[in-house]
Amino acid sequence: MIRTSTPSILKGAFILSLAGLISKMISAGYRVPLQNLTGDLGFYVYQQVYPILGMALVLALYGFPGAISKLISDTHHISRPVSIPSFYLPVFALLLVFSLIVAVIGWLEAPQLARWMGDPCLVPSIRTSFFVFLFIPVISVLRGVFQGKNDMTPTAVSQIVEQILRVAVIIAAALFVSRGGDLYHIGAGAAYGSMAGALAAAVFLIIWTVKKPGLWSFDRFPCRTPFSRHVLLYGLLISFNYMLLLSLQLVDAFTLVPQLVQAGYSPEEAKVVKGIYDRGQPLIQLGTILASSLALALIPSVTRRRLEESPEQVRFSITSAGKITLYISTGAAAGLIFLFPDVNKVFFQDEAGSGYLRVLMLVIIGSSLSITTASVLQGLGRVRQTAFIVIGGIGVKAAANLLWIPAAGIYGASFASLTAVAFVLLGNIVILRKDLSLKKRHHTPGVSLVLAVAGMSAALYISRGMIKALFALDDRLPLLLYILALSAGGAVVFGLILIRTGGFTRQEIEVLPSSKRLIQLLPKG
Repeated sequence: MIRTSTPSILKGAFILSLAGLISKMISAGYRVPLQNLTGDLGFYVYQQVYPILGMALVLALYGFPGAISKLISDTHHISRPVSIPSFYLPVFALLLVFSLIVAVIGWLEAPQLARWMGDPCLVPSIRTSFFVFLFIPVISVLRGVFQGKNDMTPTAVSQIVEQILRVAVIIAAALFVSRGGDLYHIGAGAAYGSMAGALAAAVFLIIWTVKKPGLWSFDRFPCRTPFSRHVLLYGLLISFNYMLLLSLQLVDAFTLVPQLVQAGYSPEEAKVVKGIYDRGQPLIQLGTILASSLALALIPSVTRRRLEESPEQVRFSITSAGKITLYISTGAAAGLIFLFPDVNKVFFQDEAGSGYLRVLMLVIIGSSLSITTASVLQGLGRVRQTAFIVIGGIGVKAAANLLWIPAAGIYGASFASLTAVAFVLLGNIVILRKDLSLKKRHHTPGVSLVLAVAGMSAALYISRGMIKALFALDDRLPLLLYILALSAGGAVVFGLILIRTGGFTRQEIEVLPSSKRLIQLLPKG
């Protein structure tokens, strides 16, 4: 068996993390022009089917490829070409059966799903969305084999190709809808975009595989590995760890409109309010990406074996990652809350829903920390436990929506999401403490964080008053420049206060750019 070096593993993890970051930025960014083109009602239609498409994407990008790569790396296949008749075809057939079952059930039950969502007009979009699952087998098998051979480039490139084509088709559909087409066509357009992206990724991976004859062979070999149990079970468990935000959106898709109608809204009003509420999703995704981008890079460096061999180093890595995630997510959430009426106007054309969207921005903190802790636990082999915690969080979100939306309206949905991510984060921490005894010297300096948030808020308040007194910000372009300037300035103030008040240790500062200058800002002693 060929042993893969640690630098090679870290390089592969970096390539995948970078591709994931780019892909998620594209995925979050295109929803702003989508809402601008189709309005809140069109955005509502898109967000009703997005969780279905997103789950297919997660299965084809993280879940099944992760399970297949682990299967290869744990056996002797890594030292020789992978057998087409003994590995490729059985795994492909297994995933094809699974995908066909999901697609057929989704097609047949689409009318019932639409009724649960409170909108029978969604049936064609739901049915089209489930066809995306048919592209999972070929993409998952090829990505998994490449990753099992520690070749992350094909997965990374195919991911970016898939996202670019998907977004292009969706924006084209939005342009069609904006020129007088049926708003409900945007749901089918999103599904067609996902299928086009998946097809492009599959063609790319097939071409790359054919050009590498050392990657496959027609030789047969006896294999006692239970493909069905390992690939399906482990793949689904891995996927749940990437589906926290998607799961919250799925619960909202099924419960928000019916509960708003129960609270006194008309069906049309409820759909528009749901579209306004969904404005928060790309902002949450962007904030979570910035705060938890370190999480994926952690997985190869945090393993149970390393915890046993060098526990102090692993503890330092985990606590530092958690601390940085907390700082960035808190800063991002606080900045968005402070600037939100203007952020809402510059990105989504008006200030509708700024109150409950401000509350929703706090989800950035809980979701970022949940993803980071789940990534650590996955590295320690706690995949099953973290998946069950996410499932529990889905239950908490559903129950809270049913209880709070009729009583508190759309604010109830925001508080329900906060409660769900808090539940997941607390569950991850409880499990993590079983493997990792956090000593007092690994504490998070809460005083530094409070001072940094207060200092940044004061700086933003003063700057906002001065800028608005000097300049007219009626148009969206000057307002965008104003938001970017305040965001950059606020981030600098936030970071400097953290460093100056002891929020970082010297060892943590040394890994940052310009560390020599930053070290001089640390409090003496």
